[in-house]
Amino acid sequence: MVRIEGKVSERRAKNGGRLYFSNPKIETVNHLPSGVGDSLFGSDIDEHSLYPVYPESRGITSIWLYHALRKIFKTGILETIPEILPQYILDKYHLPGIKNALIFIHSPLKHDDAIVARKRFSFEEIFTIQLRSQRARKQYRSQHSHMIENNPRLVDEFIKRFPFTATDAQRRSIDTILADLSAERPMTRLLEGDVGSGKTAVAATVAFAVTSTKRQVAYMCPTEILSKQHFESFISYFSYLGIEIGLITSSGCRKFPSKVNPKGWTDISRAQLLKWVATGQIAILVGTHALVQKSVKFKNLALTIIDEQHRFGISTRSGLIDKGGYDAVPHLLSMTATPIPRTLALTMYGDLDITLLDQSPSGRKPIITEIVTPDRRKDIYEHIRQELKNGRQAYVICPRIDEPDPDKELALNARSVKAEARRLQAEVFPEFHIDIMHSRMKPADKEKAMVRFKNGETHILCATSVVEVGVNVPNATIIIIEGAERFGLAQLHQLRGRVLRSNHQAYCYAFAETLSKKSLERLKALTVAKNGFELAELDLSQRGPGALGGSRQWGISDIAMDALRNMKMVEAAREEARNMIENDSLHEYPILSEYVLSERNKFHFE
Repeated sequence: MVRIEGKVSERRAKNGGRLYFSNPKIETVNHLPSGVGDSLFGSDIDEHSLYPVYPESRGITSIWLYHALRKIFKTGILETIPEILPQYILDKYHLPGIKNALIFIHSPLKHDDAIVARKRFSFEEIFTIQLRSQRARKQYRSQHSHMIENNPRLVDEFIKRFPFTATDAQRRSIDTILADLSAERPMTRLLEGDVGSGKTAVAATVAFAVTSTKRQVAYMCPTEILSKQHFESFISYFSYLGIEIGLITSSGCRKFPSKVNPKGWTDISRAQLLKWVATGQIAILVGTHALVQKSVKFKNLALTIIDEQHRFGISTRSGLIDKGGYDAVPHLLSMTATPIPRTLALTMYGDLDITLLDQSPSGRKPIITEIVTPDRRKDIYEHIRQELKNGRQAYVICPRIDEPDPDKELALNARSVKAEARRLQAEVFPEFHIDIMHSRMKPADKEKAMVRFKNGETHILCATSVVEVGVNVPNATIIIIEGAERFGLAQLHQLRGRVLRSNHQAYCYAFAETLSKKSLERLKALTVAKNGFELAELDLSQRGPGALGGSRQWGISDIAMDALRNMKMVEAAREEARNMIENDSLHEYPILSEYVLSERNKFHFE
């Protein structure tokens, strides 16, 4: 008896088509698989028909791994592996113990065995992640924090000064956060809003509530461009109050207001800024990761705001929270414009309460998104030319900075910022001014490029995804994304958000050179999704387990990523973990406790 595995192909001949195996793998078996030829050979079966598929490399196939594991299992090693899950959880959710789960997942006798094994390992990983999150949450919230008294009249006056009408979602978010700030325990909240939903205005309002009680606010951003942008945004919100605002980045420090120009900022020395922060004179300090350096000391930091918090490491976030001193820890408001599927949000941010900004400012028109193949380039360029003549501006996003090295076999063959800017200037838009921006430019040069673009001196900015987060130029209403099939859906959505900053009609053109069926399906999701949250759910369902950002990047295994499409499982794991931590019963399960507290098992989502 032999088992033959291979790709089945058809060969056509004059006397009819024939099926054959292409390059088959052949192995000897003792009996036929279950259900095969029972009527001829009887049902004395000890071989199964299911074989696991592993990530393979040259010389190591799934069949080789399967037989290697069978040999290992026969050594009795399974008897030595400790059970991490409490028995009551195994019973409650009908999960197999660790020994049976390992056998089922590597040598399933039937399909249901493989499913229940995956369920067990998925639940285990989500559960242990939740245990760590809930434990961290309880520890942080057990500390004393600043009680910020809310003055509704003053807050309402502040909101009325917005250059737009606050949405209901913004007002609900502000009320929720202010209620948290009035409690003695520290707030731990995630404000999740789609691009252009007005998170900065919410952050400014709660910062106002804090500074009106003579306490300080720290606002951390992932990039220097974004930190400078928020510094200027806060100046526009707070200039009438006379509140002093500081900016600290690796390339320099600024302060508002300036003695020379009361309505503007001035460059100051790092030493002088740190002195004013330490004395409490600077009420709001905006900056990059430079905020967490030991030399930065606050007098009475009461609120820490972290923008695009998933871009910071755990140690970076912890370092900023520790700036509150020993008497009281600061409240924590994390923000993200990256829409996250609910299951992933509950898992990633298990230690945070989640608030959604699910409305866009009134008057915003839905963005027109099109997938553009090479044969339609000229038509799109003509439309863009007309928009530029009407006074609008455009981004062109490229996957590379420089042209690929022809001597490198694996070099990414895609359009580059420098070459595309030259081509567009010479061949397509000679009448308009084109500038470039990318990550290898000096911070001062990047800022100058952005200032020129903001002031309308540059009509087209050719850039890498360095403009992905938060860059705000309301007059820019067109974005071309070259090699769109090379970007993830979440990143495409972030890039598209750069032109959702005004009430002008916005356009996003996803230029694709080569489109597979899968790539086309993914890009079509970008054109039909109504908002980022819907797009995130589509992304998760299309990509499947392990592909949302890559399991290594997110710190979650492929099997746990699979579980993130199962809301009931995530909620059950979260509830069991919360109960165990709240009841202080983790210590009753020594093996589980040791695993959860182990440094080597700490996860991260950077």
